[in-house]
Amino acid sequence: MIGSAAGDRPDRSGGERADAARNRAKILAAAEGIVATRGVEALAMADVAAAAGVGVGTLYRRFGDRSGLAHALIDRREREFQAAYLSGPPPLGPGAPAAERIRAFLHALARRTVEQLDLLLVAETAGPFARFGGAYHAYHRHLAILVAELRPGRDPSFLADALLAPLAANLLAYRRDLTLDGLRAGLDDLLTGTLPE
Repeated sequence: MIGSAAGDRPDRSGGERADAARNRAKILAAAEGIVATRGVEALAMADVAAAAGVGVGTLYRRFGDRSGLAHALIDRREREFQAAYLSGPPPLGPGAPAAERIRAFLHALARRTVEQLDLLLVAETAGPFARFGGAYHAYHRHLAILVAELRPGRDPSFLADALLAPLAANLLAYRRDLTLDGLRAGLDDLLTGTLPE
């Protein structure tokens, strides 16, 4: 899972303090409102703080920066997606052959990426290696395990990177002409050429 945002402060029992949880909910609701009405480009830390009724310092302490806030907005969908491919029904979840699971995973990730493209673009381009954080590690490990099962003797780590490369937010933002159906068809072609059964 992506995990909690930078700066979250648990209470002594290991959970989030009640006031911190309330502030977090207000901040995320304000940020979601700004994104829904004005777009991701309007997601400014000062505007979110004002809309949430908290100080800008609180926002920076909790989320670090705009990228951290974008990650927090992505987090709920990310957790649902990870639950689906780790323990949901096949073919996305366990129980289907590796080739079917890889295809289902890439198709589901393509949809999720397209649907949250603007937020992912902010989160993945905050620094040179921002894309390769927690969620990417989870995707990579999942695909590498399935690739190793399907094609023993190949380099599963490299092939997992190759399969994830077309789903980079900056590439999809650049290729705005590419539809979800076109993206899925391209991923299918890549699978056919990379991992023939």
